Amino acid sequence: MHTPARPHRLSAAELIALTADEGSYLSWDAPPVEPDLGDAYRAELAAAAAKSGTDESIVTGEALVDGRRVVLIACEFQFLAGSVGTAAAERFVLAMERATAERLPVLAAVASGGTRMQEGTVAFVAMVKIAASVAAHQAEGLPYLTYLRHPSTGGALASFGSLGQVTVAEPGALVGFLGPRVYEALYGEAFPSGVQSAENLAQHGIIDGVLPPQDLREVISRTLRLLEKPTHAALVARAADPGTAASDPAGSADTWDSVTRTRDRARPGLRDLLRHAATDVVPLSGTGQGERDPGLSLCLARFGGVPCVVVGQDRRLQRSHAPLGPGALRAARRAMHLAEELKLPLVTVIDTPGAALSQTAEEGGLASEIAHCLADLVTHTSPTLSVLLGEGTGGGALALLPADRTLAAEHAWLSPLPPEGASAIVHRDIEHAPELAEQQGVASARLRANGIVDRIVAELPDAAVEATAFCDRLGDAIAQELAALSLQLPERRRILRLERYRTLGV
Repeated sequence: MHTPARPHRLSAAELIALTADEGSYLSWDAPPVEPDLGDAYRAELAAAAAKSGTDESIVTGEALVDGRRVVLIACEFQFLAGSVGTAAAERFVLAMERATAERLPVLAAVASGGTRMQEGTVAFVAMVKIAASVAAHQAEGLPYLTYLRHPSTGGALASFGSLGQVTVAEPGALVGFLGPRVYEALYGEAFPSGVQSAENLAQHGIIDGVLPPQDLREVISRTLRLLEKPTHAALVARAADPGTAASDPAGSADTWDSVTRTRDRARPGLRDLLRHAATDVVPLSGTGQGERDPGLSLCLARFGGVPCVVVGQDRRLQRSHAPLGPGALRAARRAMHLAEELKLPLVTVIDTPGAALSQTAEEGGLASEIAHCLADLVTHTSPTLSVLLGEGTGGGALALLPADRTLAAEHAWLSPLPPEGASAIVHRDIEHAPELAEQQGVASARLRANGIVDRIVAELPDAAVEATAFCDRLGDAIAQELAALSLQLPERRRILRLERYRTLGV
């Protein structure tokens, strides 16, 4: 495995200068109260301060980023390898508590070897209060973003470095729990090269991406702009304005025609919808726990000024790379959790030829993940909107369906199996697929009649031949629905959602 070149290490002050509006940084730090561990440790601290120009391994303060107040917490690696002792941990927690009290977003920039060995177990256990302070901040629906610099290891990574709602890393950064030097000392061999690199972790869905320090400011600004909640008046106005999605057709009258249209490679998918209809898109990646499925994408985005978390299926990548697997549904559940954490609406986009049928999928818990997605969605605390964009085959489609409201493209459909598979079960051939699809009521008109779909977005006559216009219409419909749902009382939303599915088919 290729090991990327290690980056030039910026100091905490240099990173802050790159990120903050010029002259806006204000330190929050009081002199640290260090543990009394004798003359040798006092000498180490004094030498570290002289070398780094800081009084501890963590500095905190506030700044403006494109005019928005942001709390900045940055590690200084030149101070005892950025190690976190009791004073540094207390400084971190005080900054998080103040950020929570003043309802400010936080950027934590990690560059640390981990827990400070000189201070032992007390410093090690301080990871608990660090994590607790981040959890309290997130419980208030406040943004906590992390930037992993070179290196980010040990207790720093395993506490405040791994709790970001959005986590990106410096190109070439060493990111890993166990430092390579420790591994070699313990096991007598070098740690496999390239594993603990930012690029490798991004590829495996541990972090959301790799970002040079000079681009960090723009991403922070875009993320915070996206997360700004619209005013009540703006929501009322958007809920009353359907935009280009004013018409609400009856739905497709030709089931098999719709099935074949949705399989057209030219039909717009999730990426087209985001490109044409969304703004301020911040891509996220994977589960954050080591899985990344190319057939599923998640991001933060705005539709018509309404911010949301989007998770959706990419039909093209499922066909060209691999079917949707259980890891994709675990990533979807990450998006569900993130929407609740940030107190944002959740949009799920369904467009799948079907979930994986394989030994790997079975052993990976596909059925369990479908069940947990269904349970998570019907009990979700934020507004939820599902969008049936094209193909809606099997449990992989159903896993993203439950919502307060469901939109469907005119030719979209939803079926327990591909029609050919259903025909093989009932008729022992695939020739009866069109007939069986009609009988099962998979097309948009029947889905609406049966209360599965609430609203249909027109295709004039086919999304494949008017991709931009169709995506604009669908984006307007999404914005209107999200605004209307955001105006409802949460308890009323919850009751209506449960009633919706409780009475289905009765």
